[in-house]
Amino acid sequence: MAIKRWHPFGEIKRWEPFGEIDTLRQEMNRLLEQFTPNGLGESNGFAFVPSAELEETESEVLLKLEVPGMKAEDLDIEVMDEAVRVKGERKSETKTEEEGERRSEFYYGEFQRVIPMPKRVEKDQAVAEYKDGVLRLTLPKAPEETNESVKIKVA
Repeated sequence: MAIKRWHPFGEIKRWEPFGEIDTLRQEMNRLLEQFTPNGLGESNGFAFVPSAELEETESEVLLKLEVPGMKAEDLDIEVMDEAVRVKGERKSETKTEEEGERRSEFYYGEFQRVIPMPKRVEKDQAVAEYKDGVLRLTLPKAPEETNESVKIKVA
């Protein structure tokens, strides 16, 4: 009979907690890649969401959106009583290079953003201005509706 060396912990595998975290990170990256451009100037999902800034004064609501690299005619703005919808499309410039690589981190494609207003606005009196990549909307507030009860005398 041959003598074998006994390894009591030889069958136990070492647990690596960071391996599970790395697997989770890879899955999250794969999920987020579905919503970013594929590098060819085309997008699979949401390519661009403009940043917004909202300021409320006594008489109006001021809304600013960052939409650089676009023309005013590329923007579609719809003002509703309680929200503003801004749609647009950033078109890509196609360049071909015979040698070398082309890398672009610019986002191209359609976008849409709906921003709820803190108060009802007068949609007919809204004013839009686009300058230096910033869209500025001035939205006058609508007179507040009162829900007070009124007593009426019966004649």
